[in-house]
Amino acid sequence: MRPNWLFAASILALSAAGAFAQPPAAATPQQRPPQRVGGFVPGQQRPPEDPAQVERGKSIYGISCRACHGADLRGGDIGGPNLLRSQLSLSDQKGEKIVPVIQGSMQAGGMPAIPMSPEDAHAVAAYVRSVLGTIGGQGRPPSAMEPPSILVGNAADGKAFFQAKCTSCHSIDGDLKGIATRISDPRVLQNTWVSGMFRSGRGPAPQTPRNTVTATVTTATGQKFEGKLIRIDDFTVTIADADGTQRTIRRNGDIPKVEVKDPLAAHRELYPVYTDKNMHDVTAYLVTVK
Repeated sequence: MRPNWLFAASILALSAAGAFAQPPAAATPQQRPPQRVGGFVPGQQRPPEDPAQVERGKSIYGISCRACHGADLRGGDIGGPNLLRSQLSLSDQKGEKIVPVIQGSMQAGGMPAIPMSPEDAHAVAAYVRSVLGTIGGQGRPPSAMEPPSILVGNAADGKAFFQAKCTSCHSIDGDLKGIATRISDPRVLQNTWVSGMFRSGRGPAPQTPRNTVTATVTTATGQKFEGKLIRIDDFTVTIADADGTQRTIRRNGDIPKVEVKDPLAAHRELYPVYTDKNMHDVTAYLVTVK
C-alpha cells in the first residue's frame, strides 16, 4: 500500500492543475482586437448608404470620374489611381476624405479639381464607399453589385421632363432620332444623355464629343479671333486656331470683348436639378426613341 502522504500529494496536484486549466475570463470590449468591417480598415464602422444618393453618385461618377478611375474604380485610361486600394477611399466615412480631393486639395499631386457642387461630391463619395462595401475576394467587386437593368423609370414622366427641359436644344426627330438604336445599352444611354455627349447619325461609329468650349474675342478696333478656349482669367484669354496655333490676348476689364460658348453648359446647369427619378424616367423614355 502506498503511503497516505503520496495519495494526498496526488490529490493536491490534480486540484492545482484543474485550477490552472480554467478558461480565461472573457475579454472586455477595450481588450478585444478591432474587427475589420467590410474587409478594409481595422475598427472602421460605416452606416448604410442612402440608395438614392448612391445611384446619383454613380451617374455623376460616370460623367466626371470614369475616364481617370475606370468603370470599376480600378484605374482608367488616363492613369488615375485604383480607388479600391486607395487608403484615402478606404478610410472615408462621410466624405471627409474624398470630397476635399474632388474639390482640389491634391492638385499639387496631379489630381485636378472637378467642378461639381458639394452635394454632388458627397454623392460620388457615397457611391465609392458603396462599391468598397461590396468588395469580394482578391479586391474585386462581385458581379452582383451591378443590377441587371436600370429601366425602372416611368416613360411618360420622362417624356414630360424631356419636353420641359430639353427640347430647346434637342429633338427626337433631329439630333436624337434613333438614339435608342444607336445606343442600345440603357446604362450607356443614360450616361450619354446626362453628360450631353451625343452625336448625329446612325451606325456603330464612335461618339464625337461635344464638349469643346470656344471663344470669340473682339478687339476695340473690331477685329475678331475665334477658336478653342484654352484659358481665360481677368488678365488674359488664350484660344487655339483650327491648326492648334495658340493666341494669347491681354484683357483690360471688358476690353476686348470675350464671348464664351460652352455646348454643355445647359447640361451642367441641370446637374443640381436632376433627381434620381428624373434620370430613370428620361432614360425609360429615350429607350423608346428608335
